[in-house]
Amino acid sequence: MPVIYTDLQDKVVLLTGIGQVPQDYDQEIWGNGAATAKVLSQSGAKIFGCDIDLASAELTKKRVEEEVKNARIDVVKTDVTKRADVTELVKKCMDLHGRIDVLVCNVGKSAPGGPAEMSDEVWQSQLDVNLTSAFLCTGQVLPIMEKQKSGSVILLSSITGKGFAGRSHIGYSTTKAAIVNMGQTLGVRYAPHGVRVNVVVPGLMHTPLVARLAFEYSNGDYEGTVRKRAASVPLGRMGTAFEVAQAIAFLSSDEASSYITGTQIVVDGGMTSVVDRPS
Repeated sequence: MPVIYTDLQDKVVLLTGIGQVPQDYDQEIWGNGAATAKVLSQSGAKIFGCDIDLASAELTKKRVEEEVKNARIDVVKTDVTKRADVTELVKKCMDLHGRIDVLVCNVGKSAPGGPAEMSDEVWQSQLDVNLTSAFLCTGQVLPIMEKQKSGSVILLSSITGKGFAGRSHIGYSTTKAAIVNMGQTLGVRYAPHGVRVNVVVPGLMHTPLVARLAFEYSNGDYEGTVRKRAASVPLGRMGTAFEVAQAIAFLSSDEASSYITGTQIVVDGGMTSVVDRPS
């Protein structure tokens, strides 16, 4: 049974990265954005979601409406790396609902390589998607929440932002580390105005993005690669998007997390607590 936060009833949630496209090799997995839309809808929140791929956003809307009775969800196409798009996104949400109670910044892009191998274009693209998007969205929404004297902002990072995770993805790890600092800085800055800002830090989650990377590195043995990744987690399995979504729901609820700001919830099955020792 889902955890229901009654204070989220009728709250307006602006959610970026709501779309997902099921992978051919694993049709049942949900992405973090789609799972968040479902979990928050179960608590009665009104979801205003966006994605750069409108078809994938509409797929999420359809899935949530099929699985959650009386779900209220609207989706639009938005490129959250562009200021004009973000301005229009926030305007549409405000025109429809008149307020924004929760902002969830959930977009991500990863490419392999370090500074010696990665092109300027690939580096910049990851900065734009992973970091600039959060900068633009918070820049538009925080003044609204400040006027409301209430609000919760949740940014999505990754355990790769806390240390080396076995492969060099310098653009992804650098931007995800920056997201942690952004959450700390904004959490302190807006605390006097009744606005909380926190970061959720997922580990090895079985989401479409991670599944795609696992498939690419699997050399034809996708299931074996998934099992190997699961074995590296102290809890013995990869997490699900719904476990990330539950952390987001907790931070969205003022009743549940009213004294929590400027910090992180790590959802990683214990991975960041492991100290590797020589064999």
